[in-house]
Amino acid sequence: MVSSPRFLTATPFALLAILGLSQEPAQAQGAPEPIRLGAPTAEFPEDFGAIQTVRELPDGRVLVADPLSKAVYLVDLAQGRRTVVGREGQGPGEYRQPDAVWPLPGDSTLLVDLGNGRLITVGPDLSFGASVPIALGEPRPGQGMVMALPQGVDGQGRIYARAMGGPGGGPYPDSAAVLRIHRGSRAVDTAATFKIQDVTQAVSGGANTRDVRISPIPLSPEDAWGVAPDGSVVLARAGEPRVEWVAPDGTVTRGPTVPLTPVRIGSAEKEEYLLEQGRSGGGIAIGVEMRNDQMSVTFSRGGAGARRRDASQQSWPQAKPPFYSGRIPVDPLGRAWVRRHVRAGEASTYDLFDRRGERVATVLLDHGKRVVGFGRESVYVVAFDDLDLSYLERYALLVVEKLHHE
Repeated sequence: MVSSPRFLTATPFALLAILGLSQEPAQAQGAPEPIRLGAPTAEFPEDFGAIQTVRELPDGRVLVADPLSKAVYLVDLAQGRRTVVGREGQGPGEYRQPDAVWPLPGDSTLLVDLGNGRLITVGPDLSFGASVPIALGEPRPGQGMVMALPQGVDGQGRIYARAMGGPGGGPYPDSAAVLRIHRGSRAVDTAATFKIQDVTQAVSGGANTRDVRISPIPLSPEDAWGVAPDGSVVLARAGEPRVEWVAPDGTVTRGPTVPLTPVRIGSAEKEEYLLEQGRSGGGIAIGVEMRNDQMSVTFSRGGAGARRRDASQQSWPQAKPPFYSGRIPVDPLGRAWVRRHVRAGEASTYDLFDRRGERVATVLLDHGKRVVGFGRESVYVVAFDDLDLSYLERYALLVVEKLHHE
């Protein structure tokens, strides 16, 4: 889809060095003064269906996988041009629903192809290479089948994904593992664990047939997490608001509690939540079917899962959790960008945490915008217009250094 073009000072807490920032009043005692990004350094004039991640190449161009438009784009923001990489299909150099792109060693890229259920290695010259299935192996006791749907990829090219599945009809688990998957050997181990969203569970049927329906409770507390290039996992805990880092050797660094005021959920917050779900393309639907003792797994984004739901037909908690669930982006300076829940209509708010789990900055974006990736010196943001079309913007990356006054 194509639409018409759209035409620091030192503080006691942080040293801010970026062009085009304005300061905002702090919202909590002892918190860094919020700063607002100025004008973008580049805006792409044409819209996208949905953007989950971007992959900046050495020459400054970026790869974008658009699952709703079913295309992989090579985007030149400086020139305002994009070209399609590969084509739709099931063979070599093809994909059916490209969903995300992740950096791999050697300037290669990992392409998530939901439609064909595979992960494709794209070389520095944008040629398509080997692929591996997203669904790995058979279900194991206490753990569902391993679904290598990346929520992060480290500097060695290891994939980090959420463990899927729960006991059918039994108590639904309140936590899940962050799986670390080695692409070559396909070995899997647990890098961390995190609290998952609360659900409602209904079981029906008789002795021979059993229907288990599990429905997530929107805006119920769930830990967010992400991955740094060295393989450290960062988690934003939804219970007692704090950030933790789990090093590759398992060492845990816990930051202090973040003083935040709970946001009560009203009708505006409910509608905004459902709107944001649709803008992201909806969740990923996973279908598992058994035929003649053979199991097939399908993946897709969009469709019915992306349509607006009726807020009155769902259960809601009284207040929002402190942080958004899902992926935490980590910038080249090692800071975790954790999106904070705010009142409906307020600026998109990201708290930046260092490797000690301490909040070192708060960055404000225009309402509804969200961070989708980083380059060497840039942060990439998705903006939305009145028709909910997605646009890609690039900003100069903040440089924040914590000042110590001893």
